[in-house]
Amino acid sequence: MLREDLFRVLDAMCERMKDLRDRALLLVGFAGGFRRSEIVGLNYDDVERVRQGLVVTVRRSKTDQEGAGRKVGVPFGRTRHCPVLALDGWLTVSGIEAGPIFRPVDRHRRIGAARLLGEGVSAAGLDPAGFSGHSLRAGFATSAVQAGVSTLKIRSQTGHASDVMLARYIRDGELFVDNAAGALL
Repeated sequence: MLREDLFRVLDAMCERMKDLRDRALLLVGFAGGFRRSEIVGLNYDDVERVRQGLVVTVRRSKTDQEGAGRKVGVPFGRTRHCPVLALDGWLTVSGIEAGPIFRPVDRHRRIGAARLLGEGVSAAGLDPAGFSGHSLRAGFATSAVQAGVSTLKIRSQTGHASDVMLARYIRDGELFVDNAAGALL
């Protein structure tokens, strides 16, 4: 899910309770380059508001089974799709002040107490046929490469240990960056 794909999905959303949750989930997930397990694993206390945006502490991940944790900066957005404002909006309407941030919402707008399951990320306003659990993460990495962000900075956001591992997530993102034919035609 590239930046443009994400914006298209967000533009199609309404203002229902579930849409507000999904908007925050998708934007924070994309901006952080998070795995879906990392997104649903976030608790209220894992997010610190700072002048520049959010500092999100990922307490445990696939590559950090010991739980050493890592901090990820999620800045204020420069478009109408700001991850910080989307998360603030979700937390305000949901009244969540402790525990899991992303929770199930039923058709009566009731918010569950339990953590949203990883499969809930795949269902977050998306056609499951076109996206996988790594779509936000791969889309972030690919979009960042296309925007000219260094792989070092991308890895810093996503937590990839090497350029080799990061390359598995970049979906042909460099095919048109400094393309020789583009310079000639």
